[in-house]
Amino acid sequence: MVSLWGSKNGDEQQHDDDRDNEDNTRQPSRQSREADERTRLLPPRHEGYLDPDDPAVSPYNLFSVRATRYVNVLFLIISFLWWVLLLVSIFVSPPMMHSRGSGFFDFSFTTLTVGNLLIGLLFFSIPSKAMEISSLIIAGFLLIDMIIILSVQRLRSEEGWVGMASVIWATVMALYNVMSDRVVAWGKKEEEERLTGRQETRRTLREWCAVLTATVIMVIMIIITVLLTATLILRSRDASLKPPGNRYFVDGDKYKVHLACVGEITYNDRGKRHPTVLVEAGELPFEDTMDDWIYSSYQNGTINRYCYYDRPGFAWSDNAPSPHSAGMTSDALSEALAKAGEEGPWILVSAGVGSIYSRIFSSRHVRDVSGLFLIDGLHEDLLHRIASPARGFVLWGQGIISPLGLDRLYGAIVQGRTREDRVYGKSAYQAGKFIKAKLQENLVANSLTKNEVSQARNIQTPNTPLVVVSSGIEVRRDNEWARKQEDLTKITDNLVSWDVVNKAPHRVWLTLEGRTLLEKRLGELLSAN
Repeated sequence: MVSLWGSKNGDEQQHDDDRDNEDNTRQPSRQSREADERTRLLPPRHEGYLDPDDPAVSPYNLFSVRATRYVNVLFLIISFLWWVLLLVSIFVSPPMMHSRGSGFFDFSFTTLTVGNLLIGLLFFSIPSKAMEISSLIIAGFLLIDMIIILSVQRLRSEEGWVGMASVIWATVMALYNVMSDRVVAWGKKEEEERLTGRQETRRTLREWCAVLTATVIMVIMIIITVLLTATLILRSRDASLKPPGNRYFVDGDKYKVHLACVGEITYNDRGKRHPTVLVEAGELPFEDTMDDWIYSSYQNGTINRYCYYDRPGFAWSDNAPSPHSAGMTSDALSEALAKAGEEGPWILVSAGVGSIYSRIFSSRHVRDVSGLFLIDGLHEDLLHRIASPARGFVLWGQGIISPLGLDRLYGAIVQGRTREDRVYGKSAYQAGKFIKAKLQENLVANSLTKNEVSQARNIQTPNTPLVVVSSGIEVRRDNEWARKQEDLTKITDNLVSWDVVNKAPHRVWLTLEGRTLLEKRLGELLSAN
């Protein structure tokens, strides 16, 4: 009985073993069949490999990737500190860091660098071809910018070492971004092959969103870089426009001021030198505002000779270091006149805010000034109007975006604006240099400049002949302006005339009546000498 059951169990065990062997022999043939709904999509996982989604599968395992990230952080810190320094230099120029240009271009290049490094750092562990190609495009355009600045002498002198260093650094950092992206992609591939057995080609939804976000930001940065390059091309074109007269280094050779004189020096019967008319423009460059009627007066023989200059940041003059007051501008004019060999006596003709500058100049050259001619001049008590914080913030914002050249490019491409328009004409107010000059004027108008012009009023000799011409439109529109125009007639005790031109705007010379009266009064002022 026992042997019978034992025999049976042995037979059943043998039968089961034979069936298992048969199944094993059939397994290869089953695997060699065509795939059906029961076929495994993925091969059996080999022992010792991790899942691709395991956090341990990371490019940060490699020292080269970690070192690249540390260097990226270091470069970002350096660029940010440089960015802060450039931001401060817009308002106060640190020693050895003044550039004769606006300073907005080097700030833009550094801002682009900080943005580029920050994007590379935020999306460091998610390399993509889009990021790599975008960084290469940015580096290419920045390389073009670097070549333009280094090859055009005028741009090179305006940007100075600060601008050149900024664009070179921006170019190098864009190329570094490409290199770091390649290093991370290589490290990611190496770690995936080592830890999972194959390279992971899938991306999670989060990774796709990150790639999309980075790509959109990089496209925006590409557009910004293209606009910077286009604006630099316009600037290099404008740099070829030669100024009348000459440009003279002033303030310890920190920047150049443009000065020009028209006509010959003449003498009266007693051998006394006739006064030269020295013109101070108003809110815009002289060449596009007062030049027409002054030159007409010269052609008509009303005046024999006149000189004019561009304040720092206007037309062909460089920007001055910050802060910069009206008195500093007057000193720069004095130095430029001395270097040009120009001497008085002077008849000072000024308009608008330019009257502030000419009054300060007059108080510092009382023996050389033979007359003052104020055309709807700005009173010192109204300087707060150009010194408001809101106006300063708007000017700063305009300056920051000025390197993009949106309005200048539109004017050049669509409206047919010429280089003359951009340097001193109807588009001159769009230039970064001009905006910087207006910002400097705003920052100290109600402090340094007001103190200087108040002192000038006390110093001004009372017997200096004075002519005041006011805009009838402005006088009727603004009672305070009308009262201050009357007060301007009292800055000396020798008032030759005060006229209010009924239908004339702030730029009195734009009407025939205003131009005729201006030329007449100028002739009378010259005759009085």
